[in-house]
Amino acid sequence: MTQPAYVQGTLDSLLSADGSVDPAALALADTTFVVLDLETTGGAPDGAGITEIGAVKVRAGEPLGEFATLVNPGEPLPPFITVLTGITEAMLRPAPPIETVLPALLEFLRGAVLVAHNAPYDVGFLKAACARHGYPWPNPRVLDTAALARRALTRDEVPNRKLGTLAHFFRSTVQPNHRALDDAKATVDVLHGLIERLGSFKVHTLGDAIEFAKAVTPAQRRQRHLADGLPHVPGVYIFRASDDRPLYVGTSKDIATRVRAYFTATEKRSRISTEMLTAAVRVEAVECAHPLEAEVRELRLIAAHAPPYNRRSKFPERIVWLKLTAEAYPRLSVVRRLTEDGSTYLGPFSSRRTAELAAAGVYDAVPLRQCNHKLSLRSKTPACALAELGRCPAPCEHEITPEDYDVRAALPFRTATSGDPGPVVSAILTRIDALSEKQRYEEAAVVRSRLIALLRALIRMQRLDALTRLPELVAARRDDKGGWEIAVVRHGRLAAAATSPPREHPRPTLDAARLTAETVLPGPGPVPAATAEETERILAWLQRPDTRLVETSGDWVSPVRGAARFSDLLTRAEAAASVQDSTVRLSVTDRSDDARSLRL
Repeated sequence: MTQPAYVQGTLDSLLSADGSVDPAALALADTTFVVLDLETTGGAPDGAGITEIGAVKVRAGEPLGEFATLVNPGEPLPPFITVLTGITEAMLRPAPPIETVLPALLEFLRGAVLVAHNAPYDVGFLKAACARHGYPWPNPRVLDTAALARRALTRDEVPNRKLGTLAHFFRSTVQPNHRALDDAKATVDVLHGLIERLGSFKVHTLGDAIEFAKAVTPAQRRQRHLADGLPHVPGVYIFRASDDRPLYVGTSKDIATRVRAYFTATEKRSRISTEMLTAAVRVEAVECAHPLEAEVRELRLIAAHAPPYNRRSKFPERIVWLKLTAEAYPRLSVVRRLTEDGSTYLGPFSSRRTAELAAAGVYDAVPLRQCNHKLSLRSKTPACALAELGRCPAPCEHEITPEDYDVRAALPFRTATSGDPGPVVSAILTRIDALSEKQRYEEAAVVRSRLIALLRALIRMQRLDALTRLPELVAARRDDKGGWEIAVVRHGRLAAAATSPPREHPRPTLDAARLTAETVLPGPGPVPAATAEETERILAWLQRPDTRLVETSGDWVSPVRGAARFSDLLTRAEAAASVQDSTVRLSVTDRSDDARSLRL
């Protein structure tokens, strides 16, 4: 049988918009439960098939009401259902259809927590019936006694979690017999028995019970107090160990709500929910003016401390650059630092492998020498195999003058990094076409990967360079409360952040932010004052439709025929490359080629 889609509520759903908790809604002793059971024809939950409904409303262990009715399922009753339940078609023929029963049942459920044994099954049938007959599903909080039993009882106590087994274990006054009302009454006794057992697990609230029923680790339950007292503001949170070293750094628009989620079943990362939470002794909150400042602070803290449980944004110092050396016959070199040496740089790259892939794309387009020798203008050096293959103009043997070499090999690369990369891109596409025409599709795919690496770097660097050239840029955007989020950016680095109060002119706040902003000095490259990731976060914020540029100390511009005009080409190339090798084989079979579609 197909199981209905079902998602149990989370602790966050018990919080109001301002993050406050309603004690009446959370305290188990003060919570009204409707314990429900359905009998069905055994089919899929398609809006029909319900034969009987039984429900009992209880609070603080006392019954408040009952709801019981047979339901005409509108379809034949299988014989095995009659044998199992004792319900016959003759009994169901005069019973009301489900569309007549639903209004009274939904009213009975109003304001209560729905409890059922194997709740996804019962909830699935009710939701399907509501959808089929046009009744809005009230989406009550749901507690599953089967899930609670799996967490609260051991195999030594009960061999299984069937309702009959649990009813016997808790000495229920009513034994389940596959009739809806009796089964619901038995489930009431099971619920009360489980609630008594939950006290030993320090589960006293509805939210705790809902989370306890899920796959929450002991560390999550034990360390839940670490989320107490955190502010409901944007900022950065830091899980710290007993020696005060950061274990994990994160960011959120609401610190308290986000940290609380680490102690619920929504946290799926095993290393976080077990190892990290076990080692953590406190959570430190760093309040920020707005989410952009929080994102930037997170990046800086991760880079400074390299927390062991953060996987991204660590070790920004490991980035590399492609450098076109400043010598008579320049060559490409992978370096870790930018310097004021008159050389041309491309990057940053996250790894040496990516930089070398982009360099291979350059070699496909222009005849730069690939050797590592420092060539002399006076004496010759024996040529390598690339010169014999026509892949290098042999500057080592003085077959080309420094001036001609610069025009043919070095100048196209320099122009591509700071202006128009069109000639380089066109040369690579021509090579892809030539390989495709010879049906050398695997080699064409390799060249395509080089083109992707090169275009990514060119587009990224020109975007970064356009912002980092500006000594100062001030921007603002409206926040959800009617104020203004203000950012002062200097040479691509967030120098100050502030939020002006609602219904007040933002200029005083903006002026105060500029006066207290960090002094940022320019550097030799496109990201000298910040990491590339920080500048890209700022760029994403600046390019939001609702962000307004307030002031700039210069023109924020990119080259007219710069790398950005190849963004569509890059997107198509990445889409083609995302398909596995089977696509290459299909290209050979169909005598078609992805590379040809990369033409602008």
